[in-house]
Amino acid sequence: MNKPQVPDFLKNIRIVLARPNHPGNIGSAARAMKTMGLSRLYLVEPKVFPSDEANTLASGAVDLLEQATVVSSLAEALQDVTIACALTSRRRELTTPLSTPRQTTPELVARARAGEQVALVFGNETFGLSIEEVEQCNRLVTIPGNPDYFSLNLAMAVQVMTYELFSHTGVDVDYLRADSDAAALGEVEGFCGHLEQTMDKIGYFRRRNSERMMRRMRTLFNRSGLLREEIDILRGFLKQVQRAADGEVRRDAPGQDGE
Repeated sequence: MNKPQVPDFLKNIRIVLARPNHPGNIGSAARAMKTMGLSRLYLVEPKVFPSDEANTLASGAVDLLEQATVVSSLAEALQDVTIACALTSRRRELTTPLSTPRQTTPELVARARAGEQVALVFGNETFGLSIEEVEQCNRLVTIPGNPDYFSLNLAMAVQVMTYELFSHTGVDVDYLRADSDAAALGEVEGFCGHLEQTMDKIGYFRRRNSERMMRRMRTLFNRSGLLREEIDILRGFLKQVQRAADGEVRRDAPGQDGE
């Protein structure tokens, strides 16, 4: 299966880091963004940028750092934005709507799909967003966590938010599943017949009701969802059992047929 394409509307969502102190956090945030299909990074008065440390921690997302927009104020970063979410973990005496990432992201995705510009605004590592910066946003978002120890690294917070966004894109992981073919009912029945023959050969039915036993075996294997490859493995095993019963294989002999 071909890899799915990252939806274009994610280009309408930007990550804004306000006054970041540590270049490593900028690089880690870029990496978090790229893993979730986001590419637009805005930096408001970064203390150190560009930076080798940022490039190192960005890993394969250095291209996001190279394309990052550096601005002198949050207002500049939000100039064309219709929805700006201030990420905060502190109680704010504001009437701005407050919600969790899971509650907020459906609206953000819908707005971005419609062509609107959406921003997720993260504050300084030490002090977070100032009240003036929060007031420039029209949504408040808090990542829920342990009330007694709520200490998310900046890049971790970016990862949580971008994951929630990406989970609403409809992109799944089916392309990573191994190719496999389900066994047809006739193939399962052929295996069951082979199993019955083998069990009879080794004397398994001497003190058991063979008809009742095989009825239960057929029910078991019919509901198990066997794959064709698994049928081949099981029938190969039964052949080896029959060979051993005929004395063709010594008990102390090493594995055969590539085993």
